[in-house]
Parts: sequence; structure tokens; C-alpha cells
Amino acid sequence: MIADPIQRGIGMTSEKTRQRLVTRLRDKGIRDEAVLEAIAATPRHLFVDEALSSRAYEDTALPIGRGQTISQPYVVALMTAAIHGERPLRKVLEVGTGSGYQAAILARLCDRVFTTERIGELVRTARQRFHRLGLHNILTRHADGLEGWPTQAPFDAIVVTAGGEVPDALLEQLDEGGVLVAPMNDGQGQRLTRVTRTATGFEREDLGPVIFVPLLSGLE
Repeated sequence: MIADPIQRGIGMTSEKTRQRLVTRLRDKGIRDEAVLEAIAATPRHLFVDEALSSRAYEDTALPIGRGQTISQPYVVALMTAAIHGERPLRKVLEVGTGSGYQAAILARLCDRVFTTERIGELVRTARQRFHRLGLHNILTRHADGLEGWPTQAPFDAIVVTAGGEVPDALLEQLDEGGVLVAPMNDGQGQRLTRVTRTATGFEREDLGPVIFVPLLSGLE
């Protein structure tokens, strides 16, 4: 339960405003009620600069600095629903912590979330937000996300929040039956793709066009 008045929000950041966002997501085709409840319970205005808090519950991506963005709520919901419901989510890896919003949503649906971020400043800010919200089942790491988190593998699901070529190292960290969701390049743009690891290989499913910041290697 969200008890902190700042977490509850007022005016354009209020719980009522948050519910209107959930209604819009439902109207756009999100049917997983557990995902919608997680979004309703997560104060997105705490994951953006105060100057943008009045826009936090618009269904749009917003800048968070360092050339990065907090993803559009619909895309967050779509990616989360794509990994949720098929099997219990005990361990989930997120590549690209960013503001921390996607990890916060996942934390309400998974036993443990492991999230990596290549930009140190974003990692530190996200940790503060997780602590403030009491999300103690999120483990953060300042690391090159293209390497995954080998010491914690295998994962039931992996969510990649930047667009590009997903390395085999990430796919290999999926448990059998596990699902990876990522924006992948198709030569003309990015397509949100769900990859399921089977006993014999990997199966892919196209979930539609998206636009994400580039998936980069190295640390900042």
C-alpha cells in the first residue's frame, strides 16, 4: 500500500489520474489485470524530473537526462504482459535500468528483479527511488547490460529496454521455457520481439513496431 502522500500524488499526479492512465491502457488492448494493477500502484511521477511530473501519466515517453527516456506506459505494459502469465516469474533480468520505472513494475509481479545499467548516475538515482518505494526485491548493478548477469542466470524472463542486436550471451541466460522481450532491428526500424527458449532452440514472435534508445556497450 502506498502511504507516503508524495507517492500518492496530488492533482495531475494523483491516484485518480493514475487510474485514468490504466483505463487508456486497457482501451489500447492491455488485458493482463495484474500488469494494470502494478501500473496503478506505481507512482510514475517519482521517476521523472519534478518539472515533468504533471506529464507523468500521459501515455508518452519522457526524457530523463543523459540522452535516455522513461518508456511510454503502453510499451511498458506491453513488454511486461509479454513475459507475465506463462510461468511463475521467480527471477527476471532487466537490461537498462534507466529511471527504474520498468523495474518497479516488474518488482510487483516477480520474486526478484535483477537490473543492470551502463550509466552510473542513473543507477544511483534508481536505487534511491526503489528504497523510497520499499521495493527491496530489486538488485541493481552498474554494468554492461550486453553481458547480462551470468552469476544469477538462468532467468525466467529477460526484458531489454534499448533497441539493437541482442547478443547470444543474453539468450543463453534464459531458462528453458523462459522468455526474452526486446526491441530488435529489422533493417527498417525496431520491432518489439518476444523470444522463447525451447528444448531445441529459440522461437520468435513479432509484437509490433517500437522506438527505443540504442542498445550500447561499455560503461559511463
